[in-house]
Amino acid sequence: MITPGLRVERDEKTGVAVLTLDRPSRHNAIDLDTAAQLTASWREFRYDDSVRAIVLTGSGDRAFCTGIDRGAEVPQPPSPYSIDDPLVAIGPKANDLWKPVIAAVNGMACGGAFYLLGEAEFLVADERATFFDPHTTYGMVSAYESIAMAQRMPFGEVARMSLLGTAERMSAARAHAIGLVSEVTPDGRALAAAVECARIVAGYPPGAVEGTVRAVWAAKEAARTQALAHAPHLVALGNLPPEQQAGLFGGRGGDFRLR
Repeated sequence: MITPGLRVERDEKTGVAVLTLDRPSRHNAIDLDTAAQLTASWREFRYDDSVRAIVLTGSGDRAFCTGIDRGAEVPQPPSPYSIDDPLVAIGPKANDLWKPVIAAVNGMACGGAFYLLGEAEFLVADERATFFDPHTTYGMVSAYESIAMAQRMPFGEVARMSLLGTAERMSAARAHAIGLVSEVTPDGRALAAAVECARIVAGYPPGAVEGTVRAVWAAKEAARTQALAHAPHLVALGNLPPEQQAGLFGGRGGDFRLR
């Protein structure tokens, strides 16, 4: 199935589906349509017995995903105690999907990409992949993103990445050393390696696999849920007004992806 912004390919023989963010000209940034398509895809996988494992990746070799497309208009409520986050439901766990998801990271993964990476079971990365969080650089609170990464990285590493913004990018080798990435492949091989892992897992009894996924997440679910409850207020109170953010982005509509 191919829709603008997203591509889904199923292999019924192996039980593996590959979900590809397909906006390479925008470095696979997520607009509102793509966000809705991601939500719909995860929920569709819940009812599709032919899909027993999913690989998530990005089109092209420059970026896995660079978060929300800064050109997307997202109206916000006037209350400082609430915020409408267009990415809050783009991940598999947010849609109650407990089939295993393996992320194949190619190129840049930053900002809102962590909503997706934070809800994958594990990550495979090309050797040239990089990870960073641009929020503080542009007057935005990294709340959902840093909470997601705190589930899979040491505290000091999350704090360093979240606070240094665009000034520093974590290499695939460093991400592997701290446990964010489970495997680093030669450039261009992350997708094949992730598909092979998914193929193996998909060959096991589905009930045992999904129960194991749920058990692993249960170990950290309480802390994660409590932390996420604070995120909307922190974002609403700590973000600069949109016009000031635009100024920090250099008047380019917030396109930080090539910096």
